[in-house]
Amino acid sequence: MIGKLQGIVDYIGDGFVIIMAGPVGYKVYTPDYLTLKSTVALWIETVVREDSIRLFGFSSLSGQNLFNQLTTVSGVGPKVALAIMSSIKTDTLMQAIATGDAKTISTAPGVGKKVAEKIIVELKNKMGGASFDFSDSSNNSALPDLLSALESLGYRRLDIIDMAQKLVSDNPDTDVAKLVPMALKLISSGK
Repeated sequence: MIGKLQGIVDYIGDGFVIIMAGPVGYKVYTPDYLTLKSTVALWIETVVREDSIRLFGFSSLSGQNLFNQLTTVSGVGPKVALAIMSSIKTDTLMQAIATGDAKTISTAPGVGKKVAEKIIVELKNKMGGASFDFSDSSNNSALPDLLSALESLGYRRLDIIDMAQKLVSDNPDTDVAKLVPMALKLISSGK
């Protein structure tokens, strides 16, 4: 069993890379952005099926653990888990699971509302070891309303979620009516 793979990125394909480790090239599916000819070290998850053996690589153990957690959800296989992790930042995904934000999770390709809700139901309690502290729920109370307001103005959730989370956490006692203009100002300034 391969646990970790270190080598040079020899080829970048659609969702996978070929990593040369000595004279052998390994095809590794990864959500991480890698550059050609760079030296990488990836934590490997081997998925064995009747008709294939696939290697999935992650730059961190937490990424590998998240992948494994996602694949425990019925209806979420390695391909869907990889699509989720490729399109949503790990911190954003973990926060969406912890706060029950199915809309953010369903922005990933191949993930509908039902699968997103299933991910939340099955993983919410397992995310207790996440790197965030949601004990102060007042920090997140305005977030869904702020996101909805910005989406109604035509902004994509994945493009604005990080900015909105930071804005709400920096201004915990500010209501949505005041947060929306602040968000629009940040968006227009490109920050």
